[in-house]
Amino acid sequence: MGGAARRSGGRQSRLARRAKPQGEAGTVGASLARTSRDPDGPFLILACGALANEIIALREQLGISEDQLVLHCLPAELHNRPAQIAPRVDEFLAMHRAKYSQVLIGYGDCGTGGALDAVLERHDAERLPHAHCYEFYATSPMFQEITDNEVGSFFVTDFLVKHFDRLIWEGLALDRHPEMLETLFGNYRDLVYLAQTDTPLLRIKAQEAAERLGLNYVFRDVGYGDLASAIASMSIASGTNAHV
Repeated sequence: MGGAARRSGGRQSRLARRAKPQGEAGTVGASLARTSRDPDGPFLILACGALANEIIALREQLGISEDQLVLHCLPAELHNRPAQIAPRVDEFLAMHRAKYSQVLIGYGDCGTGGALDAVLERHDAERLPHAHCYEFYATSPMFQEITDNEVGSFFVTDFLVKHFDRLIWEGLALDRHPEMLETLFGNYRDLVYLAQTDTPLLRIKAQEAAERLGLNYVFRDVGYGDLASAIASMSIASGTNAHV
């Protein structure tokens, strides 16, 4: 979502791929066989840790119990290490898929280049729509509008604003190498805060983050976007009494 011209996958996705983990990135293949499911089991959401608070809030809003809809989260740090997402999901589902009737993966493609979808086909699971959380929070029409108006948009959510230092400033090593700021963010123009909750303190923190990165600050109150409809639809399909 940055750079002078639109590129496949967007600069924000490319930044995540640059932040390689120490050691091996991991490979898909923890389970090569298809897993079974329990038709009478609960519904599982296996999600990025960055979505945990929002999924819990939606579960409560929809009137679904923790026993009906089980939430398990993988570390939010995988946001910067997309090569590890598909292997970690594969490993978890190989061990636990048989306990659940339906499985929703709380990721978009998120920089996995289709590897996540290959894992989900084998484990009879579905993921959230779109390429990443920025699009399913904003919904496609708004996301397209924002990127059409300014292709150099760097997106943050409530979670990323709260954890800006850990996941962005330190996660991209800007605390140790501030000279990399221009290299990493020089092609961006706007920091776009896609807010799930209209919280004054988070607005202030997002504006401060924009100033630290040398970007214009843009606020969009988007709520839960397509995350809400995806969870409601999967809950209905699994037989829970969701109050949509």
